[in-house]
Amino acid sequence: MVDRRLHEPLVAPGRVTATFTKPEVAALVAQWLEVFGLDRFGVNTRAYLWHVFSNERYPNVSGEAAQAAYDQQQAPGYIVLSNDRDLAFTTDQRPVRAMLRDYQVFPPNLAWTMSFTHEDGWLGPYFAKHPQYDTLNAANLAKLQKARDIEAARRKGWL
Repeated sequence: MVDRRLHEPLVAPGRVTATFTKPEVAALVAQWLEVFGLDRFGVNTRAYLWHVFSNERYPNVSGEAAQAAYDQQQAPGYIVLSNDRDLAFTTDQRPVRAMLRDYQVFPPNLAWTMSFTHEDGWLGPYFAKHPQYDTLNAANLAKLQKARDIEAARRKGWL
């Protein structure tokens, strides 16, 4: 019997636009922990990065509130980071699902993060904002607007 998951896309909607090398994945983990995991000592983030949220070491919302907050986010691109630290990739659309067990989704500037857990419904998902969320999110929205303006100019033949 063929495992149907082998034929499903890694992320949906959207497509994988780039993958990170092992050293780049390690750097992403370090950057993520620098923002969301500063108070992680005594919490087993080696097992699950999202333990910073389940152990209330960083302000977050969980469950349906997390999903609602995540659904409102827009960014010029998204990074998906597997909890096992073996894989990270970028995608062009905000993921609704990924073929990973536990993973984080965030924009490149870490304005926010969404942690999807294997304990969904009991623990997680978790949504958290960067301390400078307003500034970083404004930058994300400005990049999106610039991309829309460039596309409109192309359609009109101006570029």
